[in-house]
Amino acid sequence: MSNKINVQKLVYTGLLTALAGVLMSFEFSIPFFPPFYKIDFSDVPSVIALFTMGPLSGLFVEIAKLVIKLITVGTNSMYVGEVSNILGAFLFIFPLWFLYKKTGKTDKGIAASLIANIFIRTAWMCFCNAFITLPMYAAAMGLSINDVVVMVSSVNPMIKDLPTFIILATIPFNLIKLSLVYAISFVLFSRLRVSVPGFRTVKTTNA
Repeated sequence: MSNKINVQKLVYTGLLTALAGVLMSFEFSIPFFPPFYKIDFSDVPSVIALFTMGPLSGLFVEIAKLVIKLITVGTNSMYVGEVSNILGAFLFIFPLWFLYKKTGKTDKGIAASLIANIFIRTAWMCFCNAFITLPMYAAAMGLSINDVVVMVSSVNPMIKDLPTFIILATIPFNLIKLSLVYAISFVLFSRLRVSVPGFRTVKTTNA
């Protein structure tokens, strides 16, 4: 039985990784935000893997999809974006798993965990932009951080420096993106664990 469950986990993790890799290519911008801020739904398979098979499966999907993107598309951020995404994956996966277990793995607990994680990830992105991503871009280009902010935020004339970038771009964008991603994840996972017996079986082995 244990071997069967392990194979099942590998199969599900592989399928979800492939799906996440495909979804990363379907990204789109939204008005009044910097052009490198794009919405995609590749976190949905990561969330399902996490809730179904535990944090290691979720983390594998999250990191593997970035590797797939680097191999198929390459980087347009001098690997700065990819490094910050990998660091952010740990703050995405493990706090969400901790909250999920603490809330009893009920639908209400899942919703509460996802909502709390929206604010955790948004706080991380504020820190990341202020102290990692934008400073690294500025150093690579030989510019000041404020010069980089103004350059990448020409779509919104109200963004004039790092604080206004965080307030007017980073925070609202991540709240919008994560709310969409987590709402879809919640609906899909709630249906999958009811309609697909294998998902329920694999999940209980990680309790």
